[in-house]
Amino acid sequence: MKAVWDRGTATVRDVYEALLAERRIAYTTVMTMMNVLERKGHLRKRADGRTFVYEPSRSKKDALGSLVRDFVTRVFDGSAEPLLVHLVEDEHLSDKEVETLVRRIRRHRDPR
Repeated sequence: MKAVWDRGTATVRDVYEALLAERRIAYTTVMTMMNVLERKGHLRKRADGRTFVYEPSRSKKDALGSLVRDFVTRVFDGSAEPLLVHLVEDEHLSDKEVETLVRRIRRHRDPR
C-alpha cells in the first residue's frame, strides 16, 4: 500500500521494483498481494492497455486512522492511554516527538 500511496497510482511492476530495491521478492508475490488488496477494497484497478493500474481506494490518513482505531479497540479495550504510556516509557518516542505530541494534545483540547 505504501508504494501505491507514494505514487498515487502504480502498476504491479512499479510496486515490484520499489520493493525489490529494499529486499528480494517475487513478482508473482507482489501481483498476488495487490489482487488481494483490490479484492478487499483497499485498491481499485483499471485497465490501461494490457496493464492494470492500481490506486488506493482510501487516503493513507484514513486507512491509518482506521487501523489504529481497530488496534486500540482490540488490544487496549478502546483506550489509547496504555499505548501512549508504553511508547513513552519504552523510549520509542524521542523527546522532540513527546513535545510535539503534548503540543498537539493541548491544541486539540483548546483549538483557539
